[in-house]
Amino acid sequence: MRTVFPTKELRDEAVEKYHATEGGKQTFGNLATYVADLAEETSDTPSPDRAARVRVHSFSVSIDGFGVGEGQRLETPFGHAGTRLLEWALPTRTFQEMGFHDEQEASNGVDEAFASRWNTGIGAEIMGRNKFAPKLGPWPNEEWRGWWGDNPPFHTPVIVLTHHPRPPLEMEGGTSFHFLDAGPAEALEKARELAKGRDIRIGGGASTIRQFLQADLIDEMHIVVVPIVLGRGERLWDGLEELEQRFRIESVTSPSGVIHMTFWRRG
Repeated sequence: MRTVFPTKELRDEAVEKYHATEGGKQTFGNLATYVADLAEETSDTPSPDRAARVRVHSFSVSIDGFGVGEGQRLETPFGHAGTRLLEWALPTRTFQEMGFHDEQEASNGVDEAFASRWNTGIGAEIMGRNKFAPKLGPWPNEEWRGWWGDNPPFHTPVIVLTHHPRPPLEMEGGTSFHFLDAGPAEALEKARELAKGRDIRIGGGASTIRQFLQADLIDEMHIVVVPIVLGRGERLWDGLEELEQRFRIESVTSPSGVIHMTFWRRG
């Protein structure tokens, strides 16, 4: 596992350009600028020379690896975890602009530098049924339109994986939900059609991301380790032994206490 700078050349560049150094003397404001500049290198316009990538962004897990708590339902969409897995993100400018309001003023620090990449270059998302709705099984009706109101924050087509397909749902702001009974490979093929050359985000939950990892279909991941212990719920890492052999891993610790881990496919 590596830390902030993957090569000596990048470290020297950051030291000279941003006056940032690794270790205890790291200036977090300068680090945020460095990460933000890296994020800007990802163009929002698809290039014919660049293959679309499959990405995970801003997915939070507890120290013991749970991506959601036990007891998900309408009143508690994250189960007994409450909002604790998201507390690092709520103050960021990106999440506040998506409608996740927080009492604090919008921040532009390290957490925002990572959060801001959430939608950069994304043309479609794939999510599990539990991310879209509080219950599994047949739909009692088609009145449920997601957790996010009439104008969800995605602004792209979204594939919802479910054993109970229903007609597509068009929302405001460019979001459309497409309900598909399919495995990871078939869902990804459909997402590529909808994304029109842009990248595809695997939005969660934990079991959906795990299935795509097991199928070796993810190119890049941003996982946020939150310093809480949940003890029960849906774990991300089960059955993924030796995952580190497939990815180059970098980590950055934020003043908020979370660890931003970025996984890049080797080769």
